[in-house]
Amino acid sequence: MRPGRRTPVRRAVPRARHPSEVHAARGARDLVQEPAGVPADDAAHLLIVDDDTRIRELLDRYLKDQGFRVSTAADAAEARRKLEGIDFDLLVLDVMMPGESGLALTSTLREIKTVPILLLTALSESTDRIKGLEAGADDYLPKPFDPRELVLRINNILKRGGQPPAPKIEQVIFGPYTFVIARRELRKAGETVRLTDRERDIMTIFAERPGETVPRHELVPDAQEVGERTIDVQINRLRRKIEDDPANPVWLQTVRGIGYRLGVDASATS
Repeated sequence: MRPGRRTPVRRAVPRARHPSEVHAARGARDLVQEPAGVPADDAAHLLIVDDDTRIRELLDRYLKDQGFRVSTAADAAEARRKLEGIDFDLLVLDVMMPGESGLALTSTLREIKTVPILLLTALSESTDRIKGLEAGADDYLPKPFDPRELVLRINNILKRGGQPPAPKIEQVIFGPYTFVIARRELRKAGETVRLTDRERDIMTIFAERPGETVPRHELVPDAQEVGERTIDVQINRLRRKIEDDPANPVWLQTVRGIGYRLGVDASATS
């Protein structure tokens, strides 16, 4: 070797990532990386199954910060081993894993277990999400996702599973308004408020979940194709019919980054 000449350094070329991995990484960046707290012994125990190490570790830390006990698995085989020895309160499964997929694992688990399952999926087609629900999943969340929405969905599933079925809601009352679910009718001081079919659909969803935050994509069928802007337009039109000041809504409230909530005074059940 001639004096002064350096040996070139060979650098590893990173492998190309599947689009779903890229989307998942974007969602992971939103997770707050703070020191994990110490969950209570009676806290709900979650099993996170994802082949992406970074997402798995960030979810582990974030959900512990929210008060959950958390275990993790890198694939379906590891998840099965842990399920043999622990009764988990809920599973969070990635759909697109090498080997046995999250869908396949969900289908086989449903034959032997009733544990709630939430699927994380980078697949955007409605048919793919329907397959997950048909396989037995309790809910799904598209990637990339807001971690706050993940926690809301987990809590909603746990509430449904830990309580007897709630009485069916017949109507909700908010301010001078009453919405009757069976008739899909909104009344103010005894007079019917005219609504479009889409507005009736939206009001029915809110009335069946009074006070709950409803994610945008659950308010409109095929929300992936329609787009969030269309959903916001529908909400703004509805606000003009029920709010005294639509720019500062009292009843139909925005939950930033997630969706909307209908604040109610009371609900009547059957």
